[in-house]
Amino acid sequence: MKYSKLILVLMMFFSWFSLVFLGKKSIKRFFPASLFMAIIVRIVNIIAKKRKWWWWYEKIHPSVSGSFPFVWGSFFVSSFWILKYTYGNFIRYIGLNLFAHSAFTYILEPYLQKFGIASLVRMKKYQLMYVFMVLSFLLYGFQIVQEKGFVKKKVSLN
Repeated sequence: MKYSKLILVLMMFFSWFSLVFLGKKSIKRFFPASLFMAIIVRIVNIIAKKRKWWWWYEKIHPSVSGSFPFVWGSFFVSSFWILKYTYGNFIRYIGLNLFAHSAFTYILEPYLQKFGIASLVRMKKYQLMYVFMVLSFLLYGFQIVQEKGFVKKKVSLN
């Protein structure tokens, strides 16, 4: 498609631009968990490529996959926002993740396919939702472990 590269670049730009409104304290607090999630999603994309779960047709650059803006843009930044507004309330966290992942899977994914950016190959939409929910549990668990680690460090320093 003619504008698919532009769509990918703009999606990444607007994701990163939204961090301006997040606040330094939230960025510092949730950065390790968001980085962890981006790395895990990148690993999942490598596995998905080998197993042909989904396919990225568009590349931003010959050496940069179309998954790059999703991993280091949307998923990385959305981890900050979701944790900021839901961390500490697990039911709200699960609800927001179900909503966001459903929107991606059932609304955005058909457009990605229509614009020739990406499509599911050997994976059904409900299986993609399962993968997303496992990732969301990992993100929340990582944040819990990280915060408990910081609490122990602060207590031991005093």
